[in-house]
Amino acid sequence: MSGAANSSEAKSRDAEVADAKAADVKAADVKAGEAKSPHRLAVVTLDEESIGRGNPDQEHERAIAIFDILEDNSFTVPGREGPYALTLGLVESKLALVIKRADGDPVMTHLLSLTPFRRVIRDYEMICESYYNAIRTASPTQIEAIDMGRRGLHNEASDLLRQRLEGKVDLDHDTARRLFTLVFALHWKA
Repeated sequence: MSGAANSSEAKSRDAEVADAKAADVKAADVKAGEAKSPHRLAVVTLDEESIGRGNPDQEHERAIAIFDILEDNSFTVPGREGPYALTLGLVESKLALVIKRADGDPVMTHLLSLTPFRRVIRDYEMICESYYNAIRTASPTQIEAIDMGRRGLHNEASDLLRQRLEGKVDLDHDTARRLFTLVFALHWKA
């Protein structure tokens, strides 16, 4: 068989695999009881090579954020149809957002400087440590006060994330909050 014929067969197989992945995503949406918007993340993964595993509290936060994002999110790359698959990682101290369509078709990779996030990440880390310690020993009133501060910083960080992604990725406030949880989880390893 010629090289051109092998190449053609490989492209055909790749197209079949992509069609099967897209059909799987659509079937999962229908199985969930409704056709979900294409303006969403269908898959979120963390690049374990660049972030590694965290302690149990960190892994718990990561798992909850990913679950919450997949349950309800609004995520759009202007000019590109979704649903999308997002992989978050670190490349040279920058946040790498590798965005593909759910069927595997590459959409874009965006490297986001984490420098503007330094202060809020540092403050959020301190308040999270206080929160986790308080859960084990403090009164409900103290836990609630710390949690209010934590939520305020989380909102500030999610607003900053939305500003930094403006024009590249459109996402709602809740999706930005959950993505910041993952950004913070990446920082914890660093």
